[in-house]
Amino acid sequence: MKINKDARVLVVDDEAHQREGLATLLQSWGYETETASHGREALDKIPSFNPVVVICDLRMPDMSGMDLLRELRHSRPSISFIMLSGQGTIGEAVEATKLGAFNFLEKPLDVKKLQVELRNCLERRMNERELEIAQRRLRDAGILGSLVGRSKKMQEVMSLVAQVAPSSASVLITGESGTGKELAARTIHDLSPRRIAPFVAVNCAAIPESLMESEIFGHEKGAFTGAMDRRAGCFELADGGTLLLDEIGEMPIGTQAKLLRVLEDSKVRRLGSKAEIVTDVRVLAATNKIPEEAVAKGHLRSDLYFRLNVVHIAMPPLREHLEDLENLIERLLEELNQKHQKNVQVVDSEVLDLFRRYSWPGNVRELRNTLERAVVVCSGEVLRRAHLAPGFGQTTPAVAEGDLMIRPGLTVAEVERLLIRETLAFTSNNKTRAAEILGISLKTLHNKLKEYESQPQS
Repeated sequence: MKINKDARVLVVDDEAHQREGLATLLQSWGYETETASHGREALDKIPSFNPVVVICDLRMPDMSGMDLLRELRHSRPSISFIMLSGQGTIGEAVEATKLGAFNFLEKPLDVKKLQVELRNCLERRMNERELEIAQRRLRDAGILGSLVGRSKKMQEVMSLVAQVAPSSASVLITGESGTGKELAARTIHDLSPRRIAPFVAVNCAAIPESLMESEIFGHEKGAFTGAMDRRAGCFELADGGTLLLDEIGEMPIGTQAKLLRVLEDSKVRRLGSKAEIVTDVRVLAATNKIPEEAVAKGHLRSDLYFRLNVVHIAMPPLREHLEDLENLIERLLEELNQKHQKNVQVVDSEVLDLFRRYSWPGNVRELRNTLERAVVVCSGEVLRRAHLAPGFGQTTPAVAEGDLMIRPGLTVAEVERLLIRETLAFTSNNKTRAAEILGISLKTLHNKLKEYESQPQS
């Protein structure tokens, strides 16, 4: 068996045959082991051996396992501690857990359970190391997963993402369209212990209301007209991993009530089924609306809001951290060059100055789309003004008040209608881009346009 030098276990037990027997077993599993006959000897060996895990008997002369645990909580808190006892009590197990013991196992040992606990200890240490590496990279390079930025606002966002990722807490991510809410959610998943399980993202604004519950919870064959087969919902698909509910404010109120029940008891019932399915899913939610306003308007249940808003991450609009523009451009060019087999290395000073003066209503998504178009048509290493879309460079892609014909006597609804009409004209009827510029969801834009079709022209 190959010994894993990064999986070091110190066995502490005053009974020699148990100590050596356990060490031999651990070596057969691939662990590097060291032994100590009492707590004082363990403290002497820990600095040089540097164990990842200490397995220690509770009752020993001179220094008990509990005393050793107390000492290590102060001096070496990163070491995982598994307590063993042949005569332990519930009270001792509770005390050991409160002091930070990873687990409390009774003798004679359940070998399979010990093996699982050791694996869990090593996985936790690996997660801690990866978080340390991520935080160091964040500090040194301004990069965390897919998030980029050295500005104070982005550093605050990335620091919060790194802190919350290892937990199982629900997170509500807010921000304008295109600010990177899904990237933040995916980074949380990638830095979490759930990273090997699925990350499932569902856009509530893109799902017809009639299909919302089927998409989220799944359905049985024949549950409704058109349900030809059984289908797993998003919770089942994300089991063991992370589910992002994007544009949560667009979810129907009735579905929100059912979602809340699932979040509270971790059980899902497919449409048309009487059986409940237990799921283990971490739920993240995102919205481009101000959540408090959505609650006040009745678009978002207050109890669901409080359940999701355990941790709040606010993604800043690009116009508020333009100092990150060059880093973002560099990162996006790497991605786009690989996607389109190009070799664009830099943008020239004229383009960079133009980008700095632009308001970026579509935020980082708009920056990416702008660069992608330019990269596709660029044949060299330098991206120039000529490679940008015709007409790009207005301080804000909107029309002047005179062009909108705003005048006293118009209602707010009429001004809104004019603004939507002119924004669609500006984007050549690209509804997705228009929705980004207007700061509303695509679903909301479609609803507005249907509403206008049913009204007489003004």
